[in-house]
Amino acid sequence: MQNHPTSEESVPVRHLRLSALKTSEVGLITKVFGHGSFRNRITEMGFIRGKIVKVIKNAPLQDPVEYEIMGYRIALRHSEAELIEVMPISELPKLKLETDSLDDFKHHRSHHQHNRKRHSKVWRHLFGRKPPHHHSHDAKRAAHTSHEWPGAIRSGNQVINVALVGNPNSGKTSLFNLASGSHERVGNYSGVTVDAKTARFHQGHYTFNLVDLPGTYSITEYTPEELYVRTHILREMPDVVINVVDATNLERNLFLTTQLIDMDIKVVIALNMYDEMEQTGARLDYEHLGRMLGIPIVPTVASQGTGIRRLFDTVAKVFEDKEPTVRHIHINYGTDLEEAIGILQNKIWENSDIVALYSSRYLAIKLLEGDQSSFKLLEKCANFNDITKTQALLKQKLEKRFGENPESAIADAKYGFIVGALEETYQGETHDKHARTGRIDRIMTDKIWGLPVFLLLMWVMFQATFTLGAIPAGWIESGVSWLSDTVTNLMAKGSLRNLIVDGIISGVGGVIVFLPNILILFFFISLMEDTGYMARAAFIMDKLMHKIGLHGKSFIPLLMGFGCNVPAIMATRTLESRKDRILTMLIIPFMSCSARLPVYVLLISAFFPKNQGLVLLSVYLFGILIAILSSILFKRVFFRRDEAPFVMELPPYRIPTTRSVVRHMWSKGVQYLRKMGTIILVASVIVWALSHYPTGDGSLTPAQQQEQSYIGRIGKAIEPAIRPLGFDWQIGVSLVSGLAAKEIVVSTMAVLTDAGDNEITLTEKLQEQVYTQGDRAGEKVYTPLVAYSMMIFILLYFPCIAAITAIRKEAGRSWAAFTLFYTTGLAWLMSFIVYQVGGLF
Repeated sequence: MQNHPTSEESVPVRHLRLSALKTSEVGLITKVFGHGSFRNRITEMGFIRGKIVKVIKNAPLQDPVEYEIMGYRIALRHSEAELIEVMPISELPKLKLETDSLDDFKHHRSHHQHNRKRHSKVWRHLFGRKPPHHHSHDAKRAAHTSHEWPGAIRSGNQVINVALVGNPNSGKTSLFNLASGSHERVGNYSGVTVDAKTARFHQGHYTFNLVDLPGTYSITEYTPEELYVRTHILREMPDVVINVVDATNLERNLFLTTQLIDMDIKVVIALNMYDEMEQTGARLDYEHLGRMLGIPIVPTVASQGTGIRRLFDTVAKVFEDKEPTVRHIHINYGTDLEEAIGILQNKIWENSDIVALYSSRYLAIKLLEGDQSSFKLLEKCANFNDITKTQALLKQKLEKRFGENPESAIADAKYGFIVGALEETYQGETHDKHARTGRIDRIMTDKIWGLPVFLLLMWVMFQATFTLGAIPAGWIESGVSWLSDTVTNLMAKGSLRNLIVDGIISGVGGVIVFLPNILILFFFISLMEDTGYMARAAFIMDKLMHKIGLHGKSFIPLLMGFGCNVPAIMATRTLESRKDRILTMLIIPFMSCSARLPVYVLLISAFFPKNQGLVLLSVYLFGILIAILSSILFKRVFFRRDEAPFVMELPPYRIPTTRSVVRHMWSKGVQYLRKMGTIILVASVIVWALSHYPTGDGSLTPAQQQEQSYIGRIGKAIEPAIRPLGFDWQIGVSLVSGLAAKEIVVSTMAVLTDAGDNEITLTEKLQEQVYTQGDRAGEKVYTPLVAYSMMIFILLYFPCIAAITAIRKEAGRSWAAFTLFYTTGLAWLMSFIVYQVGGLF
């Protein structure tokens, strides 16, 4: 017969750190350590007492670790997981045997369970009480808000200013594109929208001014995009805010909704990905939930355009105060917190100019959370010192009461509020929504296969850029050649014909032939972004990134840099630490953007006919290696502070829509063609003019004429500096022209070699070009070694003017100037090493 242990013989319940749990183990969160921004972010994302967390797997390099909490996946480093205390689920039966542990367990769960019970019943009446002498906040805002943007034209229509707010991966930008017909980038990872995008469209009798704000999990001040979103709402005062909510992840997404409720603004919820929620077998009474929240809810499927029209019809009703669902509620934070909120509200209400624009309850809550932006907002108040003293005393009292800071207690209450609402309206899924993602990740993030698969995908992308792009590129090249011959035959010989044939057609045509390669590259980048693999790449690479002083999230803008450095530099705003943002910006120029691709394709096609994909991959890997070494150097010289925590959502895999992929390719194609018709056209004409004049007396050969021209004189002046790299003066001039845009290097080479003057292609012309004078007369100008040295220089030197401008805007003039000189000096050094060492073999 088995004897049951007495209380004296009971086995103590273990409390472990989350980092100690192994794969597939489950724990109950009992405490969160740490402080500052890390604790804020962890709390907002659901790591609070009483929540269940499961270990999914380690990254291929064993750090970070993927966890599941509240139905979504998130990655944390071991160092972050070490700050979260859990009770293994296997230990829960011991609670029945040990009184002390049971009391401890009740202490940890008391607030959360209390909130759940209270909120499951309290829906039958309004929450909390109104502040003394309460007035309609909306009415006061209306007195200070114009319902038109600058330049808006009514034309008999009502103009409604709408802001889109939502978590990353909630489909917010997809909704923006479908509603407005815009072409903003959509990606299945956080940080795609790094600035406000605007559009205008008409529906019914209304004109909607729509703003797509950055994706954010909350509107505190942990990240720049969070502060940006909050500042936009408070200062711009949109008429209606559309809160885009992921229907497959309601509990986490509704946390942001509770913050919007505190702000006392007009909100409509777009319940997006509603079809995916239904596919899991889950059911939601969204109309009942809307009545509880006082916010109308409209199911949408943004990727298909479902529910969009109804959504904006509802926005119009809310704007006109004709939507019966709308009512303002107060989330009840419990007796102690509500008392503190009320005291601070009374202090804030002494300042009529502040309460005319902002909700006093919202400001009181933010003050209790220690929000520095809210303190700054109130600095000019006559009783500011009284407010700060009162806040300090209340915070001290609440910390003593709860055993944690008020911000954690408020977050706990918000999640209790959410759970209570969902208990009455939501029936959980019957199918595992992560099943497909789990099966794919068994390979894509496997500790053995993860890195090889990533490298294989990179090789496939580069090889396809050549093999698939070669056929249409050949067609375009033939078309350019035909056009050149036609114009030559139709026009009389002279400067005008030379300008059109040798300047415009050769310059622009020499670059436009690479349009197919550009489109194929962006096709693969789009697939990685839309499927959700981009976030996995950051997950896989975080440990390596961490070792070189970078944040794992830095990998996303770095990977975006392969497309274009400018949006990649802007995407660094999603990094929480300014140090991480600047460090990432400094090495993004080493990520070979698509503007450099025409130069690579031209030189590799001419001098590396075999293993073209591997040669191109080696150039990209060289850039990555330089970025790594530079990051280590910068970290030791400029940035010696601690790393920011790695907290990143791993969104489920999704099948990209044809519309999204085609839209991305078309958008990039249009940008490329627009560049052809503007900057490259102008540059080609300038290069031709400099190479054509002065014309001389006609006794010189074409080669001698070019050397005596203005551009020849410029090239000869800089040739001594680049001769150790294996470059002649024509290459030097081409590199100088590439300061504006790297594609101009190709157009300059086309103009200088007079490729349009005969039937052979630019590739063949480069292969045949020889020195006409000097000690190297008769030797080939271009060899495989010279071509590779030139590609390395193109890879590393002076980023385009647009990229330098972006760095100046994001980090300041000093860092922009540093980037300019550092990259160019490094390019010279690396090309020198490649050419001189390569010449020894």
